[in-house]
Amino acid sequence: MQSVFRGRHFIDLEEFTKEEVDTMLEVSLDLKKKFAMGVPTPYLLHQSMFMMFFEQSTRTRNSMEAGFAQLGGHAGFLDSSSMQIAHGESAKDTATILSRFGHGIACRYCNWGYGNKYLTEMAKHSTVPIMNLQCDLYHPMQALADLMTMKEKIGDLKRTKVSIIWAYAESHKKPISVPVSQVLLFPRYGMDVVLAHPKGWELPDWVIAKAKANAEKYGGTVTVTDNEAEAYAGAHIVIPKNWGNWVNDQTGLQAAGAVAVVDDKLKAQKSWKCTEAKMATADKNVMYMHALPADRNNEVEDSVIDGPHSVVYDEAENRLHTAKAVMTLLMGGR
Repeated sequence: MQSVFRGRHFIDLEEFTKEEVDTMLEVSLDLKKKFAMGVPTPYLLHQSMFMMFFEQSTRTRNSMEAGFAQLGGHAGFLDSSSMQIAHGESAKDTATILSRFGHGIACRYCNWGYGNKYLTEMAKHSTVPIMNLQCDLYHPMQALADLMTMKEKIGDLKRTKVSIIWAYAESHKKPISVPVSQVLLFPRYGMDVVLAHPKGWELPDWVIAKAKANAEKYGGTVTVTDNEAEAYAGAHIVIPKNWGNWVNDQTGLQAAGAVAVVDDKLKAQKSWKCTEAKMATADKNVMYMHALPADRNNEVEDSVIDGPHSVVYDEAENRLHTAKAVMTLLMGGR
């Protein structure tokens, strides 16, 4: 077990070895068992953390805030619109001062071309761990919880076919960070990853190249296709979720706030919806996963997300336990 984490930033799981990710999972499982038994885990007693949000949040904010309280510390919620960021304060100044006030900084900033650059800039100047709660490129907290859920349900993941499938949604033009983190992480566990999306919704070329390198190193595979049926066929896990076509089309680009972009290009892809008929072509024990919130009846039929193959609520619960593990390792330990 690799156990040296204290003081490191958590922006991208690619910055951590597979052995270190395994340690995060082991700690997550231990914390989950203790939570179930009502065993206190005051590993970060009297510590303070600052949570900066440029967007709305349900699972991420509450898993971090509740998790940090369960570890014995206090997490302060900061809406960027009510901070001096709104008046132009730099990432450097914000990170420098907040890191003098407490023990960790967590930030969600998803806007294309802005989020990851902002987090990286904060990491240069912070003396405490910077934790990525989702940016325009990565969502490491979600990918880690997804992996934990898969290992709980299946165990050894080698040769497991997991299909990351674009799905139609109208709520807003979403970041690509969830599928990017998934397609990079899952091949490291020997999975056969299928990435399926309509033409025009490609992920960056460097992401696919890196994912295929991870697959070659760890014995997995990565297949990219615009054939939705190929992704569902025989799949053990399906993750149909929307993401924006940011790589090819910057419509809706702005520094902050989510924009609904429902144009002809998007509406032409309404057939990319997770249905019971499509699920019937997958493995008989297929699992349906989604990071939530799902755009019900656009991305997925209610009968699927509420049906026997869905593990979305177990997946969401694991956001608490993996968040606690990351905070414990980065802000405590040695």
